Amino acid sequence: MPRRRQPTARQERLGVELRKLREAAGLKAREAAALVGSDSAHMSQMESGTAGVSEERLRSLAAHYSCEDAELIEALVAMATDRTRGWWEEYRGLLPARFLDIAELEHHASYRLDVESLTVPGLFQTEAYAHAIYSYRVPELPPKDTELRVQHRMRRKTIIEGHAPIPYEAVIHEAALRIRVGDRTAARAQLDRILELSESDHVTVRVIPFDLDGFAGAWNTMMYAGGSVSKLDTVVRDAPQGAAFIDSEAQLGAFRTLFRKVEAASLEPERSRDFIHRLAKEL
Repeated sequence: MPRRRQPTARQERLGVELRKLREAAGLKAREAAALVGSDSAHMSQMESGTAGVSEERLRSLAAHYSCEDAELIEALVAMATDRTRGWWEEYRGLLPARFLDIAELEHHASYRLDVESLTVPGLFQTEAYAHAIYSYRVPELPPKDTELRVQHRMRRKTIIEGHAPIPYEAVIHEAALRIRVGDRTAARAQLDRILELSESDHVTVRVIPFDLDGFAGAWNTMMYAGGSVSKLDTVVRDAPQGAAFIDSEAQLGAFRTLFRKVEAASLEPERSRDFIHRLAKEL
């Protein structure tokens, strides 16, 4: 298989999982390579995502690594053999690679969990809200680049608004609901949009009000994407250099626990809808 110049996050994740299996088996890269008639350089390329891996070789490696997790192996095979060219490919070369990586991650996710304290979750954002967010950037983007980002964000919503939506739960702090990213009319439209989506069977919205005692987790924002198996879950968090993808089992476990804590502190879905209704009336 030809070497990739810029592997996607999904291709890199496959390589990471192969490396984890090798290290769990106590094998060095050259030792594992020898078992499948390869060399350490090619093994390094497979584990970095710059080279693909065939189903046959992947299953052979899994056997040599004594991996007995059949569900994980099948999930990795699916990743290795996937040839999906989704809608996000239209933006390749037009937007930074991480925009495409997030869209691909969402496309393959089995569910989504979000926690937001200062902005409305991206999957809920109206076009006006998203445009205001991207227009506020410093240095300012050219109008064409701003519009591309807004279009991309609107198309990402297919995972909860398309023909095969996935379960989605969002915990939103009152601050994010009250901050007027646009004008009063846009703010009301944004709250109405959240209420509309919250009526869907696969969408759950929970609110954390200002007057909640003992809530110290306002900084714990996250986007949690469930994989086809739990070991392939991913957390995406904002970082100075762009979105950071987190996949270590220990950190994933910590984020799952964190989400349960934040969820437990929030209002029940019905009370949350009533809360948002009251905020909308204030506008």
